Amino acid sequence: MLWEALFLQLGYNATLVTLGACFLGVAAGVTGTFLFLRKRALVSDAISHATLPGVALAFIVMVTFGGDGRHLIGLLLGSAASAGIGLLCVSWLTRYTRLAEDAAIGAVLSVFFGFGIVLLTIIQSMSAGRQAGLEGFLLGSTAGMLWSDAIVILIGGLATLALVLAFRRPMSLVAFDPEFAAANGMNVARIDLLIMGLAMAVTVVGLKIVGLILIVAMLIIPPVTARFWTDRTDHVSLISGIVGGVSGYVGAGLSASAPNVPTGPIIVLVSFALFCVALFFAPNRGVLAAVLRHFRFQHRVHMRQGLLALAQGQPIYEKLTLRLLQRAGLARPDGVATEAGRARAAKALRDEKRWEVVRADQAFEGAAALYDGLREIETVLTQDQITEIDHRIGGPAGVPT
Repeated sequence: MLWEALFLQLGYNATLVTLGACFLGVAAGVTGTFLFLRKRALVSDAISHATLPGVALAFIVMVTFGGDGRHLIGLLLGSAASAGIGLLCVSWLTRYTRLAEDAAIGAVLSVFFGFGIVLLTIIQSMSAGRQAGLEGFLLGSTAGMLWSDAIVILIGGLATLALVLAFRRPMSLVAFDPEFAAANGMNVARIDLLIMGLAMAVTVVGLKIVGLILIVAMLIIPPVTARFWTDRTDHVSLISGIVGGVSGYVGAGLSASAPNVPTGPIIVLVSFALFCVALFFAPNRGVLAAVLRHFRFQHRVHMRQGLLALAQGQPIYEKLTLRLLQRAGLARPDGVATEAGRARAAKALRDEKRWEVVRADQAFEGAAALYDGLREIETVLTQDQITEIDHRIGGPAGVPT
């Protein structure tokens, strides 16, 4: 069943949901990159919760005028208006009051969400509201998705993605250095509103699939995952879009292949699984890479200490140090240096004396700042400088590495 779902062979509705979730994931991942880099991840939470009263009010208005209260476009327009008001409230409170941004976000989030819950309660008491199914907007609901719904989500996701690509350069500059962006004539406040407006668009589009509570994860987890793999903004945005798209596609496929499993939560769990892979296995920032760096550092320390002990004729008591020297062919099991070990030990002792001269001479102040006890002196000084230091020390100059 899973393979059939992933290859879009489980029927019309499952194919619509899978493709819609994939495009939504790409748009959310790319858009969320700028929220994450701007350190405004919580703004997406305020925006998502602010959509609920708009959904409820749109339903009430459409039913009052004799329409179908569950018309998706009307509900999305209502949620967009409500989210926009919430976004402006956060911006106004942050700019014109003494409230910090996190406090303003908390206030808007709680008030709008509480108002939305009250409206949902009122709707449930209406004759037309008992079968409204608006609670599906909390966690997402794809069971009854129509072709028109999928088209709305697809167009909304593609339009949001196009806007992000069109304005990615000014948004990247503001995300990293707002002062420099302002000095270059950019309106930082307007670009901030653009970033949050795009996040609002993704939130509104994703209500049907993921729901207003979980859409925050679609905006934040992919860029956080991408950040483990790269340091470049454009690559973070690209990887984030891929992670979001894969999460949406695989999550919707898993949901379609397993009955009674909600789509939104599964998409978020798949996204979290990709985050865990990055957390542990990313080549530079992952946990495994950090552990390997720690072990390599320990080995370098032991090797350095062992070579200095061999050079000074001292016994080696540390088993790990002796084992590493044996493995490198520098010492015998009894701790006596081999011929290669004697040469390396002499070089290590010579380098220590060279570093002593470097650290004592103000002319080498820049090089002395790089000393950590492990760095090869040849990576810091030229051969001519090393030869000059050797003349000061006395003895053979330019001991080979």
